[in-house]
Amino acid sequence: MSFTSFAEFLSMGRHGVYVWTAYGLCLLVLIVNVAGPLLARRRYLQEEARRLRREGRP
Repeated sequence: MSFTSFAEFLSMGRHGVYVWTAYGLCLLVLIVNVAGPLLARRRYLQEEARRLRREGRP
């Protein structure tokens, strides 16, 4: 595959909207799959720290 210009590359032979939307959704899913567990771990550790402080443990 070769394209004569960057605009032609972006349009992907009139399939650009589909192609770039698919790439965007894939990227979004990857970001959510990485960020979700990280945020859940952080929230869990904060809740455990609060629970331990309430129980009077250092």
